Amino acid sequence: MLTPSARFLLTATVLLALCLAGCTARPSIADINRDPGRFAGKEITIRGQSSNAYGGMGKGVFQVDDGSGHIWVFSDNFGVPGDGAEVSVTGRVEQGVNFGGRNLGVILRETQARN
Repeated sequence: MLTPSARFLLTATVLLALCLAGCTARPSIADINRDPGRFAGKEITIRGQSSNAYGGMGKGVFQVDDGSGHIWVFSDNFGVPGDGAEVSVTGRVEQGVNFGGRNLGVILRETQARN
């Protein structure tokens, strides 16, 4: 039979393992730019500072920089944040997207409203 302290330690260890198993690591923008094919079509979340926002009528593009690099975000019906805003953006990674006659390369197409 386990002592109360051993039972507590075992329970705490099991709960911690379950919590960690349910957590997914947030990829850095450098990871996405380095290997976009690995993330293509997958819904991911990035966090960073916004800049270079262009848009109107609920659509537009803006960049997010997380300190490891930057990526363009295409927003359709979610608007664009102000420059310098801290944002968390969820979307799908796409490659070879054009916007306003400009090739943006790898982008994140926003799929959920920003936090």
